[in-house]
Amino acid sequence: MAGAGVREFKRRIRSVTNTQQITKAMEMVAAARLRRAQESAEASRPYTETLQETLARLAAVSTDVEHPLLVTREDVRKVGYVVVTADRGLCGAYNTNIIRAAEEAIAAEERQVENGIIAVGRKARDFYIKRQGLDAEFINLGDDVSYTDAREIAQFVMNAYENEEVDEVYLVYARFINALRQDPTITKLLPLDPPSEELMAEEELVEYIYEPSADVILLNLLPRYVGSQIYHALLESKASEFGARMTAMGNATENAAEIIDNLTLQMNKVRQAAITDEILDIVGGAEALKKGGS
Repeated sequence: MAGAGVREFKRRIRSVTNTQQITKAMEMVAAARLRRAQESAEASRPYTETLQETLARLAAVSTDVEHPLLVTREDVRKVGYVVVTADRGLCGAYNTNIIRAAEEAIAAEERQVENGIIAVGRKARDFYIKRQGLDAEFINLGDDVSYTDAREIAQFVMNAYENEEVDEVYLVYARFINALRQDPTITKLLPLDPPSEELMAEEELVEYIYEPSADVILLNLLPRYVGSQIYHALLESKASEFGARMTAMGNATENAAEIIDNLTLQMNKVRQAAITDEILDIVGGAEALKKGGS
């Protein structure tokens, strides 16, 4: 019986050890990919922020420009949410936090509007397709973020807005802070927000010269703005995913080591108890032989 118990412990230890090797390998792979993804996300931030400020500045001086993406509709009937998650799990609460942020934003909407979901990533697709359906889905984008994918998503969003299928569009993604922290972020994508008071005050102090003209530049930058915002969100999300997966797999590896130690301790106790029982049986038999001989 004791031998069977020891064999069961050995089987469980071997199984946990195999799992530990897998989680350790996944942690190392995520760590290797995290560095490149983090560099890409951080490098895109200045460009994205500057482009947003430039567009707001151009919109402030180009009051006569008419473009569908600049139209703010008073009667908002449908709000679209581009929800960016991962295609895979095993990254802790990363996907859950993104979806929760989107759900909280939808629940906090006080206007009587319809909600549309553009799911980017299999986890968002799987969640919303069972609940309210999807306007579009973009999955299996891979670990290397491509601007081509971002432009495809942006084109769908712009077409939906221009055709009045949605009246506002928001981006929901995770902003990368570090490997332990990824902040769910919601930003307004369309229509373009009016410039802030600080920016308007700056415009009064600084006079810019635009070539060929502010109107032409604004019209050319608008499509690129939508694509760059989505591309930046994809970069941030990918870095966040790798950071969350590295942390989750590191914790899993540590937990596996703790389980192995506990199982080893229990196995040794069972083995020691079995040896003690055998010794007692031998001693008892020897005593019986002595009494029989006397």
